[in-house]
Amino acid sequence: MAAKLILSMDGAVLKEYPLNKERMTIGRKPHNDIAIDNLAVSGEHAAIVTILNDSFLEDLDSTNGLEVNGTPTKKHFLQNNDVIGIGKYKLKYINDQVTQSTAADFEKTMVLRSPVKQAAPGVSKPAQPAGFTQTQTNVNKPAAAEPAADKTGKLDAIQPAAPAASAQVAVVQVLTGSNAGKELELIKNLTTLGKPGVQVAVLTRRPHGFFITHVEGASHPTVNGTPLSDQPHQLNDHDVIELAGVKMEFYYKG
Repeated sequence: MAAKLILSMDGAVLKEYPLNKERMTIGRKPHNDIAIDNLAVSGEHAAIVTILNDSFLEDLDSTNGLEVNGTPTKKHFLQNNDVIGIGKYKLKYINDQVTQSTAADFEKTMVLRSPVKQAAPGVSKPAQPAGFTQTQTNVNKPAAAEPAADKTGKLDAIQPAAPAASAQVAVVQVLTGSNAGKELELIKNLTTLGKPGVQVAVLTRRPHGFFITHVEGASHPTVNGTPLSDQPHQLNDHDVIELAGVKMEFYYKG
């Protein structure tokens, strides 16, 4: 059964929303998947990205913010029975599927700020580009929670756990900007790229390839010059992605 959100106000249940899309938005404007017609709710208030059995909540720079279980948050890895608070409204997250991820894992953040040289050919694990923020979910070694990184306006990469099965290694290489020439191996199931508050997209690994989905921003990223729709788009070898003013090339190694 798909996870769902139960919308309520003052203890009265108003509606249930199954999380049956990879990305769902919450906001006051009617085009949102979960539309809440209240002035305390921003036009596009928050987004929920669901990958397999895991859902991630992110505040879309809303005016009044949001809470999870009474605590203000910008990003949150949702767990069964979490309660999202937006103004007077509550959204209870229900997910009876077993997940090995934990909130502490999701909040484990490492920020690389110093310049990093590009890895030499043949090196199996190239260095991460400077300015990438990487959040990893490690299901085997739970880590104590650390504060999420501040917004830097630089490329942001969020990467939960790597799949057990070996697969062809995919890479995104930055073509323009201060990180030009740098590479990021897509070794995880989920990678989010972009500039928070400007334009964000998520890359997901699936059994039959990698897909890119628009997550945040008024304008959509482009692939080979064509703007993405709201639906996931499968990436082909050597596709060129333009996101938040930065061009990058997707390709398979070997």
